[in-house]
Amino acid sequence: MTDATGRGAALERARDATGRGAWTDAYDAYCAAREAGGLGPAELADLAAVAYAAGHLDVAIETWERLHGELAGLGEDNGAAGAAVRVAMHLLFDTALMAPVRGWLRRAERLLDPGSATPAHAWFAVVSTFERLLSGDVAAARHWAGRAVETGSYTDPAAAAVGRVAQARLVILDGDVERGLGLLDDAGAAAMAGDLDPLSTGVVYCELVCALQGLAQYDLAEQWTEAMERWARTNAIGSLHGRCRVHRAEILRLRGRCADAEQQVLLACDELRPYVRRELGWPLTELGRIRLRRGDMTGAEEALLAAHRLGWEAEPGLSLVRLAHGDADTAAATIREALTRPLPVPSKELPPATGLRRAPLLSAQVKIATARADLETARPAAQELDEVAVRFASNALGASALQARGEVLLVEGDAAGASALFADAVRAWSEIGAPYETAECRLRLAEAQHDLGRTRTALLEKEAAHAAFERIAGRTPGPVDPAQPATTEPNTFVRQADYWTVVFDGRRATVRDSKGMHHLARLLAAPGREFHVLDLVAADSDDPTATGRLLRAGDAGPLLDDRAKRMYRRRLTEIEDDIEEARRDNDLARQGQAEFERDFLIGELARAVGLGGRDRRAGAASERARAAVTQALRKAIGRLREACPPLGDHLDRTVRTGTYCAYFPDPRVPSTWST
Repeated sequence: MTDATGRGAALERARDATGRGAWTDAYDAYCAAREAGGLGPAELADLAAVAYAAGHLDVAIETWERLHGELAGLGEDNGAAGAAVRVAMHLLFDTALMAPVRGWLRRAERLLDPGSATPAHAWFAVVSTFERLLSGDVAAARHWAGRAVETGSYTDPAAAAVGRVAQARLVILDGDVERGLGLLDDAGAAAMAGDLDPLSTGVVYCELVCALQGLAQYDLAEQWTEAMERWARTNAIGSLHGRCRVHRAEILRLRGRCADAEQQVLLACDELRPYVRRELGWPLTELGRIRLRRGDMTGAEEALLAAHRLGWEAEPGLSLVRLAHGDADTAAATIREALTRPLPVPSKELPPATGLRRAPLLSAQVKIATARADLETARPAAQELDEVAVRFASNALGASALQARGEVLLVEGDAAGASALFADAVRAWSEIGAPYETAECRLRLAEAQHDLGRTRTALLEKEAAHAAFERIAGRTPGPVDPAQPATTEPNTFVRQADYWTVVFDGRRATVRDSKGMHHLARLLAAPGREFHVLDLVAADSDDPTATGRLLRAGDAGPLLDDRAKRMYRRRLTEIEDDIEEARRDNDLARQGQAEFERDFLIGELARAVGLGGRDRRAGAASERARAAVTQALRKAIGRLREACPPLGDHLDRTVRTGTYCAYFPDPRVPSTWST
């Protein structure tokens, strides 16, 4: 078979696979055609689109870069500009690195005829809108959004639809919420009509839901998330499946279904990993929020710190974890830093640096400040939160503001005023359908009622709150049988054939054998000792080399492959150019943002390359073992809770899971075990 024949056959296979949505097959066929005889400009554009759909983001960007160079060399300026805009678009939506985005927009602008109107002009306006919006230049973003809608309306409806979403977000930021919501509905209708390409449709849906989440319009966000999910089942490509899962996890967390939410966000991390690196901080931050609500403080902290290492804003989650650990002073310092010196991290998933971005930080600051009786900090934070809620006419933000004002009054000693505000907040959160927030307010209402001497009402509110927290954490405590006689046996955790005999605080239970019970026995036998999850897995195996085999089997290759390292170095060059231009223009904000991006990429490269320039390997085994051991332990604790609720409570408080697992009983109430 000649090269020409082989190339033709490969292209035919590629087009057939593309038509069927078999993206991996299409990608392989286009690569085969390229090897057999090269690809023309139109075929390179097809390869770039297919590479993105098949999970090869770096290949997609490299291909658009190559097409830009080839068309520029042929003097086809408009086509070269369109390819440059595509590079900028992928960098914007999938890396959030603004400095390289600006560099590619400048290349496109030099080639575009200002007197013409083409799809390239429309998409240039779209990307410029988001670049300006995420860089904090709202006035320029408003100008470019108008251009995107106007030009796209008669050159490319997809560009007009994405521009209309951006326009809606800007109208909302101006405080005209009703008009902004109407514009969002218009953009969503365009997506539902089915006239847009899959990538543009997914972007419209995702941006629409992000806007509603940022505005705390949760009912509308849930409705559009469901619409996005229906579309995504058969039409989503690239990172859109994973993004859809994160939105679903956000809604599930709000509705109190945190076990389901955690499952969704873990799947989202797997699906997004081929596409995003820095923006993986978004699902990781959501994972931290979910685990915080489930009472998994170690897991929450691990997820939030991982997001922070990726250059993502992990607040207010990290501060709330520190507060839960009892370190209110550190929590106060970190939340204050997040409010006064926010990280220059642009994110389409979060509102720009406005009151909407500050609202969750202010809510956390009130909680932390009132825990320290720091009314000088709590009062203005609660006042600002109230002003944000009024400006953006959000029921959820209003409920949060009521809760914050109640917290302040409770510390001031006005139990009656606090009780009235907490009661209003309970009703508001209940109407929204947010059981965790409702339970939080019930606890505070119980405190206020207790201070007023209404002990019976306080007890009822407290019981209702704790029952809700148990459900949200995924625990279903069973009733204690008062007829069961207590014993004087010591605490015991002993295996007998296929069952374990467990005695705790004088209560006896029998539980079926499982891996989690084996792990628990090792932890209980050595209080305070930390066990690596690979050691726990290996200890449960008859093969003494199990740990070594797990490590070898878990070698997932280099942390960054050669292509990714080339791309990072190319982006670093573009960032340095942007920094130099910002210095010439005395644009300190842009310079600071670009320097932050440069430090992130340098850190990623340093993490991926060890001594002597050798690649560091990605150890997937530890993460798999961490997930397996955590799940096994939680299942075992759940079974023990069913048999003996006090033991379940005790183990929830004292067993720490993560890469290292340990049993940390309260030193003031030591619990020794016979194992």
